[in-house]
Amino acid sequence: MTHKVIQPEGWAPAKGYANGILAADGTLYVGGQIGWTADQRFERHDFIGQMEQVLKNILDVVEAAGGGAEHITRLTWFVKDKAEYMAHQAEIGKSYRAVLGRNFPAMSLLVVADLLEDEALLEIEATAHIPQ
Repeated sequence: MTHKVIQPEGWAPAKGYANGILAADGTLYVGGQIGWTADQRFERHDFIGQMEQVLKNILDVVEAAGGGAEHITRLTWFVKDKAEYMAHQAEIGKSYRAVLGRNFPAMSLLVVADLLEDEALLEIEATAHIPQ
């Protein structure tokens, strides 16, 4: 096996990309996740609500590959509004821990002009290492 496409059960099919790619060495690359649900609908329109959904989406992909939150090694955040991110620091930490626990991988955060889906307020991509 060179790699395996990871698609969580019950998710609408990804179009033109993969939600996850698991390499033969156990490295899992999670494509950028946004704050929509498995059926690609936005139920939350606030930053914290979308962030929680994004983190749940990432965890769904990691779990579909056989891992857990503790296997996530890197997160790259793309946010549209720096001021909104900064204004919610305490809530971000609390919500993050509620979804991913006390696993704190290497992280980067970039402020971007826009994202492909108009309703998306942020996007996060991840890397994990799933023991083989």
